[in-house]
Formats: sequence, structure tokens, C-alpha cells
Amino acid sequence: MTSDTLSESPVTKTLPLVKEPERLAQRLKEIPAEPGVYLMRDASDRIMYIGKSRKLRSRVRSYFRESQKLSDRIAMMVRQVTEIEFIVTDTETEALALEANLIKQHQPYFNVLLKDDKKYPYVCITWSEEYPRIFITRNRRQGKKEDKFYGPYTDSRLLRTILRLSKRIFALRQRPQPLFKDRPCLNYDLGRCPGVCQQLISPEEYRKTVQKVAMVFQGRTQELIDILTQQMHKSAEALNFESAARIRDQITGLKSLGAEQKVSLPDDTVSRDAIALAADDKLACVQLFQIRAGQLVGRLGFVADAHAEPGAILQRVLEEHYQTADSVEIPIEIVVQHELLDAEMLATVLSDRKGRKVTIVAPQRAVKAELVEMVERNAEYELERTQKLSDRNTQAMEDLAAIVDLPDLPHRIEGYDISHIQGSNAVASQVVFVDGLPAKQYYRHYKIKNPTVTSGHSDDFASLAEVIQRRFRKYAADPQLQRAGNPDWPDLVMIDGGKGQLSSVVAVLQEMNLMDELRVVSLAKQREEIFLPGESQPLFTEAEQPGVQLLRRLRDEAHRFAVTFHRQQRSDKLRRSRLDEIPGLGYHRQKQLLAHFRSIDYIRQATPEQLADAPGIGSHLAQEIYAYFHPS
Repeated sequence: MTSDTLSESPVTKTLPLVKEPERLAQRLKEIPAEPGVYLMRDASDRIMYIGKSRKLRSRVRSYFRESQKLSDRIAMMVRQVTEIEFIVTDTETEALALEANLIKQHQPYFNVLLKDDKKYPYVCITWSEEYPRIFITRNRRQGKKEDKFYGPYTDSRLLRTILRLSKRIFALRQRPQPLFKDRPCLNYDLGRCPGVCQQLISPEEYRKTVQKVAMVFQGRTQELIDILTQQMHKSAEALNFESAARIRDQITGLKSLGAEQKVSLPDDTVSRDAIALAADDKLACVQLFQIRAGQLVGRLGFVADAHAEPGAILQRVLEEHYQTADSVEIPIEIVVQHELLDAEMLATVLSDRKGRKVTIVAPQRAVKAELVEMVERNAEYELERTQKLSDRNTQAMEDLAAIVDLPDLPHRIEGYDISHIQGSNAVASQVVFVDGLPAKQYYRHYKIKNPTVTSGHSDDFASLAEVIQRRFRKYAADPQLQRAGNPDWPDLVMIDGGKGQLSSVVAVLQEMNLMDELRVVSLAKQREEIFLPGESQPLFTEAEQPGVQLLRRLRDEAHRFAVTFHRQQRSDKLRRSRLDEIPGLGYHRQKQLLAHFRSIDYIRQATPEQLADAPGIGSHLAQEIYAYFHPS
């Protein structure tokens, strides 16, 4: 069959193959005993399942044997199959790649699909750029073809630590965009950056440094240490002691990365991956431990639908994981919790790519079985944690903490916005989210007091600076005032606006000596971009990320609250503007009168006696008010 048979066709009324034995037998005879991909369709001609095999005929026949024990889910699928199509490939590797592409394209209901819920972060190296960047992201679909992703990692805090240490060990670009146009920043003087912004290092030399960092995320730390050790000895022999000392410090830093991650195995020279899962009735949490030279160099996490056999889930995870891996990243041994459906085929494909034999084993006893049990326990803990963190707000706070690199979840987040019409009635809002939910008891309004902000002359920068100064002035006045554990102290401050608004806030916080203690970001409306202080470019995020959505909800609430207060102030001013013309009726009595009658219309319709009944309004003033509205 050719690939043009994959298009969806009009609805048919063909009976399932299990109810037409002759047609089923004829169809099975037509399937060759070659590697390839098979597709199963239902009575509506929809693709229900896509699979692959090194021998198509044997695999497809296994679904219809009475002796074959199928899971309830697969048995239900088989009872609905009305047509079977196949695509023959030259090799098993092609079959594996074709199956993955077809599943992504059609997303059949009965296939085991990994969930791309952006729960776990990746490390991205942008090899597509002249000077590659290294950063953490939760979306691996935005990168270009040349870019390389590592992960997903279950421990985001450890991942940030490793990346931060890597930037200290090796001289890497510290900023996505240059701070100055004509000179490098302080990082160059400190030896933390080789001057990428001013091209003080060639792209070739810089890529060599990035390749060393890539080896850390490939699990080749020991190999990198061996290479650096040889370079250190050569530098010492050439009497280049400064270079030798620098390499020595790099080796020391690399050894500290995995100093406490030793895994006790008898043959610790073998590179191996161990995979196991824990599942409930909905989700399966999969853990994959990468062990190199007896050290745990990576702990990856995946989430999949649990509506399948454990072996099928593990196989899909392994196929997805190794699909984009370099040959040096593939271990020579893979230890699995359950027998895979196509272990032999996967082992053959990986062996061809690596250039040496790769074995897949499901141990039952001894040390390797204990290793699988350890991975399974971690998967159970991860499943339990996933169940506890299923609440959208908690997941959003986790994502937001990863985006802006917070050490802990942002328990209290404050959002600020300015509202006015060409400078008139300028006000500000402060809204507070606690644990991802609005805490309206902490909301505050501000009337802008800056004399330069008047009708016809607006200044959002100055207005925001004033509000932040008023909000945190008590902390500036008393440096001993408690921060940690103080329910009034925010974990994150969000400013509605772009780089300009953020800069004005940062300037006033620096004057108050609070910048080092407060984490401040801004969210621009146009493209939902997040800016950090001192950065000219926004963070690499998606508008639909849970953390970004949380900031958007905060921003929208701050905007709503500010606009509501502005409209209220404008309405009050319009109402009071008429009352200002009445002799003897000052601001305080205007408020009392409006509070009593609720509107100007009711005041106009009131009799002198009714007006005199209002608080603070005597009979004489009541006559003045009545005469103003009834001049005749």
C-alpha cells in the first residue's frame, strides 16, 4: 500500500473483520513478512491505531489469534477494525521513524501518546545561531531543526543549579542580547563571558566551549573530565600554567556536579539507562535514570496516558526519547521494568545507530532488578506528587517559578497597573494573588499624587515609580522589618507594561535598596512577553504556558481593578463638578450628600425638607441646593 491511502475517506458501512472471517483471512495473506507500518481503520474509515513491526504479517496476525491475550483496551479496538493498511519500509529504522511521524500526524485514539503538558523542563542549545545560547525551556517545538534539546528533567531546581554551575565553570554568554553597543559588560572582565557581544571570540572557538557543556547534558561528564585532564597536563608541560590552572578549576567544578549521585553497581563502567513507571487509572508517570560510569547523570520524567499495557508505554517513551538522541547518548544497555512489545526491533535500531550492540533486558533478580525497583519507587513518588499538583494553580506557579527562576513557588504575587484618560484622574491598582488565586482582601487603590501628571499630560513611568515607592517605603525605612515569612512581602511583583515601565520601577527600588530582595518582572500586552530587569529581550516563553497564563490572569485583574477605580473617580468628579458651584457645599458635605441620595438626579428631585435630612446639611444649605437646581 502507498502513503496516499492515509487520507480520510467517506463513511462506509463495512462490517468489522472479526465478523467476516473469509475477508479477514484474505487480508492477512496480503500483508508481507517485511518491516513496515500498519494502520487499522474503523467503520467510519478513521485511523484507530498505527503500529510498526519488523515482520508485518506476524504482528498483525497476532491481534486476531484466539490464543493471544489482549488487554481490554486493545481487544475493544480489534472488534472495531474494518480495514488494515500497511506501508513497507526498507529497514526497521525507517519503520520506527515513519510510525512516529504518522502517530504525530493522525493521533489515533488507541495509540499510546506521550502528553506534552510542559510539566518538565528541557535544556536547549541553539546550534542554529552563530554563537549558540543555552537556556531552560518547557517547549521543545519552538526550536529550529539544528537546535538540540536535552531532557525532560524531573528536578528543575537541580537542572537550574547544573546550568548555573556550567556557566561558572566555562566562559559562556550570560545575556541573550548585549548590554552595551560598543563594549562588553562586567561579565567579560570577570572572566565569565568571552566577549560574545563584541565578537572577541570566534564562533568556532566558542562552539568548542559549548560542545563541552553539551557533553555534561549528554551524560559524558567523565569523558569530558578525561579530555580536560589531558589538556591540563599538556598545558603544564608547555609551561602555560595559567591555562593549566583554569582547566584544573573546570575539572574540579565538573567533579562537584555528580559528587553525591553515585549508584552502586558491580560493572560501573557500563553505560546504561533504567526505566520504570507508576500509573493510576488516568496517568502513567515514567522515570528514566541515565547511569554513566556508576553515576546518576540524569533523571528524566515523562507523562503518558495509562490506557495501555505497561510494556507498550515504556516502549513508546524509549522510542520518543532516543529518536533525537545522538549516537554517543545511547547506552549499551537498557534495563526495563516490563517486557517491551518490540524489544528486539528497538535494540536493532539503536545498535545500528550507535555502531555497537545495544541490549534491552527486563531483570528479575540481583542488582539490576534492585535498580529497576529504585526507579519504580521514584516513579511512584512522582505520580503521587503529580496527583497532588493536579490543581491548575499549583502547576501554573511551578511553571512561573521556572520561567523567572524563583527558588520556590511564588506564594504571594502582586500586580500593578495604571489607568487614566490622557492623564486625567490617574489611578493605580495593586492586586494580590495568593497560591494562584485572587486575594481581594489585600487589594489596594492609589490616587496618583505626582503634580506633573495632569489632564493632557500622562506619565505611566512616573506613576508606577510613585506607587511602588509608596507600597514599599516602610521596608526601605526599616531594613530590619521582616521579609521571609511575612504575609505582606511578595514573592514576585508584576508590572503591567514593557521595558520602560519595568525600568522605572527598578530605578526606584534601587534607590530604596530593595532591588536585591524583590523579584520584579513586567508583562507586555501586545505579545504577552515577559521582561526581566536589565534584559532588552523578553524571555523565551509561550503565551499558553501555565505560568504565563497565571501572569495574564494577574495582569487582567490589575487592569480591571484599575479601570473600575478610574471610572469611579471620573464619575465622582463629574457628579461633584456640578455640586462645586453651590456656595457653602464643600468636598466633605458633597460626599455626605451623594452618599445619602446616591445620584445627582435624586438630589435634583428632592424637596428642601428632604435635603435638610441629609447628614451635615442644614435648612439654610438645603435652600441653597434647592435654589441651584430650581432657579425659577
